[in-house]
Amino acid sequence: MENLHDKRKVYEKSQLIESEIKENPIEQFRDWFLAASENPTVYEANAMAVSTLEDDGCPRTRMVLLKEYTYEGFIFYTNYDSRKGKAIAKNHKACLHFFWPGLERQIIIKADLEKIAENLSDGYFHSRPKGSQLGAAVSPQSEVIPNRDFLETKLKELEVQFEHREVPRPENWGGYIAKPYEIEFWQGRPNRLHDRIIYTLDDIDWGISRLAP
Repeated sequence: MENLHDKRKVYEKSQLIESEIKENPIEQFRDWFLAASENPTVYEANAMAVSTLEDDGCPRTRMVLLKEYTYEGFIFYTNYDSRKGKAIAKNHKACLHFFWPGLERQIIIKADLEKIAENLSDGYFHSRPKGSQLGAAVSPQSEVIPNRDFLETKLKELEVQFEHREVPRPENWGGYIAKPYEIEFWQGRPNRLHDRIIYTLDDIDWGISRLAP
């Protein structure tokens, strides 16, 4: 076994102070996201963890890609019959998490989730490469399958079936919008006295507070 007690680094790249932040957290997210997108140390700025609550009471977390964000919320796509989809159907809340180590920043978002309109899911689905469309149609996401060949065989069958045809969006595949009601911005600082600014939605207004690190 390895002792990790000495695995630490000094955080000193930036700061997060009230006089410099935006009043609206989506605008603050936009600024940080653009900085992450332009930073060469960040491989996928739009990669985010999505945590949902499962039937046994334990949260389950997985990485997905953010595909759009607006003042209303954050949009991603998945199979509605997947473990995350079934969890969201029972409990419409989730936690989103972005971590950009190169910037020493993370964002934690608590949100209510709902499906987006079908025509919006159609539009995004058909904007994807055809291979990705077929992959979504092939995979019974989160179900137990016998082996890898099961997927490869189904994929070859669909490649022939839709060689000269448009792939229809599966009815059980589409987008969710996560409508935030709490967003925390975390900036690493020296001596573990990190900056934590939290926005909390009260009806239509966002309150801003500082949390102890």
